[in-house]
Amino acid sequence: MTQDEAVGLMRGEVGTKVKITVLREGVSEPIDFELTRAVISMRAVRWSMEGDVAVLRLARFSEQAFVGIERAVEDIYEEREGVAPKGIILDLRNNPGGLVDQSVLVSDAFLDRGAVVLTRGRTDNDSDRYDAGPDPLDARLKDVPLVVLINGGSASASEIVAGALQDHKRATLVGTRSFGKGSVQSIISLGPDGAMRLTTARYYTPNNRSIQALGITPDIEVLQVVPEEFQGRDEIIGEAGLEGHIVIEGQEESTVGSSVYVPVDTAEDTQLQYAVRLINGEETNAAYPPPQE
Repeated sequence: MTQDEAVGLMRGEVGTKVKITVLREGVSEPIDFELTRAVISMRAVRWSMEGDVAVLRLARFSEQAFVGIERAVEDIYEEREGVAPKGIILDLRNNPGGLVDQSVLVSDAFLDRGAVVLTRGRTDNDSDRYDAGPDPLDARLKDVPLVVLINGGSASASEIVAGALQDHKRATLVGTRSFGKGSVQSIISLGPDGAMRLTTARYYTPNNRSIQALGITPDIEVLQVVPEEFQGRDEIIGEAGLEGHIVIEGQEESTVGSSVYVPVDTAEDTQLQYAVRLINGEETNAAYPPPQE
């Protein structure tokens, strides 16, 4: 059956049950799970403290992305009785993207001026520029050091934010190269026949760097320590590895895999702990803090 058909069978009234049978590598027999159907509310932003360093984990760029960042910052300051954290780590790893307007708002939370992202299509009418402006949140965060974590699963809106903060030298990027999803899709209604998704433009960072099939390269590459059972399966090439992806003439593409592995235990998270040590001054690198022009 198709994926849509399978999903249709799994959906049902809240409170009813459904049995899922799973074939798992390394297990000889199918495994049955009985699940209770429910409406699951997903939080776009979760935050925690690593000592005096705040960690904001943004899972997706839904309609709640900026509001989630705003609330997290409020909660952090409230918990610390108005004292700013020593630094902020914005974790965009394995964030597949989402709404472009939310990526602009999230970038704007850390920037007080300048371009966030440029879009360029076949004609001038298909091109646009999105800018940041002063607001209470970026004024509050202006002097707080910022590190952004990215990896091979950071795509689309995640790359817009990472590229903007990197180009404006507001943040140091740590991790591995991002996915490279740098195209803009427009949804065109086909009436009763559904809709068509058409690629109409490409994303560029404020410094006119293309994201498509190239991704964002971190300022400091930090590799995870990958468990033996995941080694060789933790890397993806990204957009450049997809059949039929948009090719930009004269531009090189990423052909080397980028890891998507992130440990559940934060103590074993090499990239996160490196960022914490960087902010605490236990690690030094010329890219942190970003050298200002």
